[in-house]
Amino acid sequence: MIYGITLIILGLLAAPSLLLSRKPDAKELLDKITPYQGWIGLAFCFWGIWGIIQAILNIGLLTTFPIWWITWLASSAVEAVLGFILGYGMINKLVLSKNEEAKQKGEKLLAKLAPIQGKLGLAGIVVGIWVIAASILFYA
Repeated sequence: MIYGITLIILGLLAAPSLLLSRKPDAKELLDKITPYQGWIGLAFCFWGIWGIIQAILNIGLLTTFPIWWITWLASSAVEAVLGFILGYGMINKLVLSKNEEAKQKGEKLLAKLAPIQGKLGLAGIVVGIWVIAASILFYA
């Protein structure tokens, strides 16, 4: 359920126009969070990567709980990608800047992902809602 809540928050951070169109006074809140966006993105990126690794290590669950395993993998992947987009500045500063080849690959990946950031944010919100629903349906 935590993945679902964090995905919804991450999706809203990645697609602020969705939040602003529904609640115009949310700009103040987003302005308060912006200085921490890099750290938030970095944390979610690593948390998403860790979730992908854990899902792959527990691939045996695919035979007994296929919907939950696919949900776990999908939510982790969306979280890692959105975290990368939001935390790219911090990731570049702390990790990629030490290796020029890695820095160039990171810039290319960001260039591919940036145009679809809003759609990925929306996907994060939808997957987050599904994760919450799935955790209620399958673990209640």
